Amino acid sequence: MILEWFRENMIALGIDCETQSVKTIAVDSDSGNVLAHATKSYEMLVGLPPGHAEQDPAVWIEAMESTILHVLEALGSRRKDVCAIGVSGQQHGFVPLDKNGAVIRPAKLWCDTSTVKECQLFATAFGGRKGLIERLGLDMLPGFTAPKILWLKHHEPKNFARLAAILLPHNYLNFHLTGEQSMEYGDASGTALLNIRSRCWEKDICAFIDPSLIEKLPPLESSRTTMGRLRGDLAAAWNLPENTVISAGGGDNMMSAIGTGNICQGRVTASLGTSGTIFAYSETPIVDPEGEIAAFCDSTDAWLPLLCTMNVTLATEATRNLFGWNYHRMENEITSIPVGAEGLLFLPYLQGERTPNLPQARGTLHGITLKNYTSAHIARATMEGVTMGMAYGLDKLRKLGVSISEIRLTGGGSKSSIWRSICTDIFGVPTVTLSNTEGAALGAAIQAIAAAYPEKSISEWSEALIKIAAEERVEPSPDNAAHYHSLQQQHRKLTQLLNPQ
Repeated sequence: MILEWFRENMIALGIDCETQSVKTIAVDSDSGNVLAHATKSYEMLVGLPPGHAEQDPAVWIEAMESTILHVLEALGSRRKDVCAIGVSGQQHGFVPLDKNGAVIRPAKLWCDTSTVKECQLFATAFGGRKGLIERLGLDMLPGFTAPKILWLKHHEPKNFARLAAILLPHNYLNFHLTGEQSMEYGDASGTALLNIRSRCWEKDICAFIDPSLIEKLPPLESSRTTMGRLRGDLAAAWNLPENTVISAGGGDNMMSAIGTGNICQGRVTASLGTSGTIFAYSETPIVDPEGEIAAFCDSTDAWLPLLCTMNVTLATEATRNLFGWNYHRMENEITSIPVGAEGLLFLPYLQGERTPNLPQARGTLHGITLKNYTSAHIARATMEGVTMGMAYGLDKLRKLGVSISEIRLTGGGSKSSIWRSICTDIFGVPTVTLSNTEGAALGAAIQAIAAAYPEKSISEWSEALIKIAAEERVEPSPDNAAHYHSLQQQHRKLTQLLNPQ
């Protein structure tokens, strides 16, 4: 429904709930400019056993409200033009709620790998990887939501007995904003409870966890629907209209696809964040028979074949902190070292890996000599290693028939000029960046604008509002690309040798 009070220069808030922070931006619907932004950081829970990764959802709520207030204050008199809010959230997180809508226990996150045994139980029950892919369209991996729910039943039966509703992180923030519970196709496809071909809950998978589970899942909605309206008490507290639209929202990768213009064939997005993702747009499901490419739905009611690796800026930041460098120093150090780090190779599996599926893997520095055993070489090898890990998935997408003419880089790592150059040469495809590097938050804002003013589609709004940073376009060097191709073969052989599946 078009808002009666819609103005051409309306403002939408885009919120991105990440593993390390919540970011809120205000986007002008006429120019696409980001008028204000705010970020608030937080940590994961400490002291957990190896493989466990959890957060208290209360920190997301506090950070979201804090950043919204900062953005609204920065808008000044233009606060009155805010009419829509969209939320992006880290995928796969399991937020368990009781019958009163209260959080039962901390959320298990996408990077939690404590559910390996539960995944094995699913595989045994449903014919292994092949059977699961035939049924769901994807394999059952430790990062997905379904094994987390089964883990709760096995390890915390009292908490499972209280379970009345299951939400993902972005759904939980939407619930806070509207008081309503629902789930759109994109984020739902990352639960491993959804048949991605039919976009319906897979009843046999749900019943394997518990016969009552299907009743605890929220209603499934089109990703293009309006989630609801802002709660009256929040509207009053923030001095916003009560009919402020809350869009369906989506997972961070689905929102990044919208926010990077990855809405047509040929474009691919590579997100250099804590984790690394590479994904493409498809009008039909693309199912990997080996299960390494996730056959997700997107948040425009199409599909989003996706690779996810768990160690990207997580690894580069660990290296930067190890040597006590600022970002400028790290950039200079890496630039001073030739392509290939003079034979030093880094397997970046600091907290296991999702693609390839190696939850128990560990990182490795290989090929150390007296010449390359320096901090600068290690830094370059780290950046190259995480990028080669992502290129593994890019090659799989090509084999599955995805055409790749241009890669759009987003996420914190895309701000680094040397990293953009490394990506271009390793991927072997021209890369571009966007004026707004926060693709997920921008995508959430664009989806919100489309929900408030649906006379234009999400794709049309995306094309109109996204700005390419033309000066940062990079073409691959044939010599560098050839050298990296050789290194990638060695990288993959070492992975198979040192971390066999």
